[in-house]
Amino acid sequence: MQLEIQSRKSQNQEPTMQTSLESPNTPQELPITTTVTTSSKIPKKLTLIPLIFLIYFEVAGGPYGEEPAVQAAGPLYALLGFLIFPFIWSIPEALITAELSTAYPGNGGFVIWADRAFGPFYGSLMGSWKFLSGVINIAAFPILCIDYMEKVLPVLASGWPRKVALFISTLFLSFLNYTGLTIVGYVAVLLGIVSLSPFIIMSLIAIPKIKPHRWISLGQKDVKKDWTLYFNTLFWNLNFWDNVSTLAGEVDRPQKTFPVALFAAVIFTCVSYLVPLFAVIGAVSVDQSEWESGFHATAAELIAGKWLKYWIEVGAVLSAIGLFEAQMSSSAYQLLGMADLGFLPQFFAKRSKWFNTPWVGILLSTIITLGVSYMNFTDIISSANFLYSLGMLLEFASFLWLRRKVPTLKRPYAIPMRLPGLIIMCLIPSGFLVLIMAIATKTVYLVSGLMTVGAIGWYFLMKFCKSKKLFKYSRTEVIDG
Repeated sequence: MQLEIQSRKSQNQEPTMQTSLESPNTPQELPITTTVTTSSKIPKKLTLIPLIFLIYFEVAGGPYGEEPAVQAAGPLYALLGFLIFPFIWSIPEALITAELSTAYPGNGGFVIWADRAFGPFYGSLMGSWKFLSGVINIAAFPILCIDYMEKVLPVLASGWPRKVALFISTLFLSFLNYTGLTIVGYVAVLLGIVSLSPFIIMSLIAIPKIKPHRWISLGQKDVKKDWTLYFNTLFWNLNFWDNVSTLAGEVDRPQKTFPVALFAAVIFTCVSYLVPLFAVIGAVSVDQSEWESGFHATAAELIAGKWLKYWIEVGAVLSAIGLFEAQMSSSAYQLLGMADLGFLPQFFAKRSKWFNTPWVGILLSTIITLGVSYMNFTDIISSANFLYSLGMLLEFASFLWLRRKVPTLKRPYAIPMRLPGLIIMCLIPSGFLVLIMAIATKTVYLVSGLMTVGAIGWYFLMKFCKSKKLFKYSRTEVIDG
């Protein structure tokens, strides 16, 4: 892969670095040109351990939120779901992310993949779907923080105190993100250790109390299976593996680091879900209806006492913070990557002079998050899932088409399968995505439809602005197609 670096200066423009990535074996591929604003000092790159925890918080953040799977379908199906679903969803998505992130190591991530496969219209549409699903999803985490805090401070349950708390917590968490990706990465390591520790302790204390026959229970006979809740719970807890691709340009040696980090994060995530689930199901006998979000805290009190319950509740707040930081980083760097590729005006690529972070992306993501955070929590999650599903269907198609279109493209990591096998690997999770979309409510269809129309309109607006030279863009050929 040839690397051409050109530095240029002009009176009206800050010093920039232009990078063209092109494979000598694939002349039909257009080079990927990115423009990155330099700072007075070289920014630190993400290393392996912080990257693993950032991926972990992109996806899970702990076993918080897995409990409704038991309520919906009973213990056995819940355990089977978290055992099997990673193989049909998490692992394929992580493998695709590893291959394409190492082949196209830029901050555009999945936007680059769709652009390389099908052209700028689909790259822009992918960027809009994934960005909107990301910032909508981010809005859920300050709400979760306040929901746990209100158990200690009941005044936060409703009214203006709750609104003020949501506003302040969102601004504070956004400022933490502004301080730098390296800091966020090490904060994720700390948050991961602290939030998982009580589950490790609970699982160890539960061992003498475990009765294995509870693991194979199909649930109470008088409780009807809620498959919609069951599949949404699995999907909510095990998606967003590809979000980390938007940080590829900030990772130290991404061709080597990404595959290892993704592999470690998949194992880490699956274990963090399964171990507490096996422990609590085996050690605690309660009515199935009690398995709501947050039941792990109640189970901790039954197994060890109130001290562990409080620790898990604190861990839930810390987990929500980690999830917010990881996904805010992905959204902000995605906008930076889209500006580097010419999908957005160049000012979206501006970085802070002090922390080298994409402050415009962080600011825009924060504003949208604040607006969405006052929506109904269920509508937030459902809308995020629907838009994410649309983006993932396009992502699978882009992956398969790139394998067919440019088979000789240099891929530092490549899934060891031929195209027919890859098609089968993608068809199974694609079927699940269609299922998630089919069971959505009318409200979700309306919201997602309007946002998709807006995304299409945004592409043509950017094309118009570029043709009239209303803004500066990093590259002309992307929008012009």
